[in-house]
This record gives sequence, C-alpha cells and structure tokens, in this order.
Amino acid sequence: MAGEEKVYRASTGVDEFYYGEVGEGTVAEYIERVKFLQSIGVEMPQEIVRARGDNKTAEMAVSSGDIAVTAGFHKIPLQDKQKLLGLEVVDGLTAMGSEDNPPYVGVIFAKTYEDGSREYVGLPKGLFTRPNIAGSTKGETTEFSTEEIAAQFMDRVVEGFDKEKSVIFAHDPAGQTTNRNELFMKIFGLPYPSTSTPEGA
Repeated sequence: MAGEEKVYRASTGVDEFYYGEVGEGTVAEYIERVKFLQSIGVEMPQEIVRARGDNKTAEMAVSSGDIAVTAGFHKIPLQDKQKLLGLEVVDGLTAMGSEDNPPYVGVIFAKTYEDGSREYVGLPKGLFTRPNIAGSTKGETTEFSTEEIAAQFMDRVVEGFDKEKSVIFAHDPAGQTTNRNELFMKIFGLPYPSTSTPEGA
C-alpha cells in the first residue's frame, strides 16, 4: 500500500455492536445487534520478555496477554443477556447459576469519525461474563442507569490469514461499506445484516 494517504483523524463515537454465536466453528448461527452502545474498551496487553546471559540480554521476545473487552450500554436487553451468557429460562423466569455455560461468540463494533468514515473492530471468538446488578433510588432529578458487560477473546482460525487471529480491523471511507462487508464474512461467515425497514420506523 505504498503511497496511500495516512489518516490522522481521531474517532468521536461508537456504534453498531453486533455479536453472533460461533461455537467451535467459523460460521455464526445468527447475528444480533445490541443498540445504544455508549462505550467500549479493548485491552490487548503485550510485554517484552528478555533472556539474559553473560550479564546482558541474549534474546528478546514479545509475550501477548489476554484480549479483554468491556462494553457499556444504555441497556442490555434481557434476550441478549440470555444468549450471551447461556442463561436458563423457565416459565418466563431467567436464572443465573454456577453452571451457566456461555457460548463462544464473535463481536464487531464500529468507531465513528466526524467525516463519516468508520473503523470496524472484529473479535473472532470469546466468552462474555455476567454483569453486576445495581440500582439506585430515584432522586429529585431523573438519571438514567447504564449497563456494562465484559468478555475475553482468544485466537481463532480466520479464512484468508496464515495464522490464527484475535482482533481484525477494517476501515471504510464515508459512504463505502466494502471492508465492513468483508469483515462480517471473516468474523461471522455471514453477510452484514441489512434491513428493509428504516431504523426508528
């Protein structure tokens, strides 16, 4: 990509949080969107490990830590919690227990920019953990609560790449969706879920 213009714009928002159950394979059983994403953080720790001898460094290597994600939403619908956390539902009641078995899921979300471009972040395979439960009394002014949910991701075979990957990025200029569509196929094995009904209708 020699000669391609570098972009130095910082992102100003987040949008389009999607997840899909991938199990042990590379094709998702479904793709679901959780609306009203407020914040998301992806931690990708690395450290340099040194081997020493003769009072100096003989060799260096990079040690990569676990990929951790924390996402904050206006509200996580109960149906999404049931799917993401593998919760049991009986007679309309949703239960959590020590033997809950959350499924492996892939995730994609978008970072938005003021010029209309988007950077999509794809996480091929991970597990979500149940969020804390909190509440507070209503005061003199109305305040909306928020919900956070955390996950950890691992490497997975992704078609087209020689080695297993744990995070994949895609950037599309304003008005374009080519790389977004390609990323959805890599992460979910399914196309971007388009809808014929306008949002908000």
